Amino acid sequence: MREPATPPLLRVQGASVEYKRGDRTVVQAVNDVSFELRPGEIVGIVGESGCGKSTLAKGIMGLAPLSAGSVEFDGTPVGRLGRRKRDERLLPVQMIFQDSAAALNPRRTIGAQISEVIASRVKHRGEQGVNVVNEIADLLRRVGLPPAAAMKYSHEFSGGQKQRIALARALASKPRVLVADEPISALDASAQAYAAKLLVEVCRAEGIALLFISHDLAVVRAITERVIVMYLGRVFESGPTRGVWAEPKHPYAQALINAIPVPDGSGRRPETLVGEVPDPSNAPAGCVFHPRCPVRFAGCDTEEPVLIQLGGSRAAACRLLEAPAGPPLAAVTSDS
Repeated sequence: MREPATPPLLRVQGASVEYKRGDRTVVQAVNDVSFELRPGEIVGIVGESGCGKSTLAKGIMGLAPLSAGSVEFDGTPVGRLGRRKRDERLLPVQMIFQDSAAALNPRRTIGAQISEVIASRVKHRGEQGVNVVNEIADLLRRVGLPPAAAMKYSHEFSGGQKQRIALARALASKPRVLVADEPISALDASAQAYAAKLLVEVCRAEGIALLFISHDLAVVRAITERVIVMYLGRVFESGPTRGVWAEPKHPYAQALINAIPVPDGSGRRPETLVGEVPDPSNAPAGCVFHPRCPVRFAGCDTEEPVLIQLGGSRAAACRLLEAPAGPPLAAVTSDS
């Protein structure tokens, strides 16, 4: 069991991200998100598409400017990444993107792209006697690719192989934190299982903290220790993965779990969550989930719930946890 007093490597405090559309409409993509990531910890962030997961990842990496809040890595503030070179103190924080093809340079060999990361690390840390060719070969072997792959270009690889190359390039910096944004969603089922297994094995072997962002709850349940459930840019529930699955406190978390197919032979069909994620530029009043919530009651459409600490590192934002439920609102239907 990891010591609770272990200082966090990554601290996200009240992070918010806003966008302005062409018509000057403000879109609140991420709203007041806070959490910590400790060395060697694997944390999942889940939610439907459009819930702000990827935008949060970009905010953590400095790829999207924060409108409020802060992100720190080992005490170093993570600022917006502009045209200037990134602060080398942040080199141990690396991101694996969903679209590995777009993240790789098609005009440069795989070896050249990995060597660039190694050179930056060596310069920053003042390392001596580094054999770049041997290190590239070792990195490729660690992700299940032959050393000869270093001489090839990205278009010569499959989607699963490109994702492994992206992991090898991230590992070249000897990272302490990996932010993986939907790293397996573009792969087929067999490649997904292999990629997820490889990512977890590498992180556990190297003691790397992993922030795993996905809408695939089955994978998140299998590989993470702690989970954060997001909806429309807000944290609705967080806690140890086993505890959240066994006894979800928020109706949205319960709905997501009920939607997972369970091959147990019982014949139970997954339950479909009614409705769609609202437009964040026109978020519902009160609890933003109330138009889709099956247990909404009076006040849910006017009062915004706060994140309540429940003990045992559990937290949830639902008025059911604040006070006894009042009269029910109109029933949610598939036509609403």
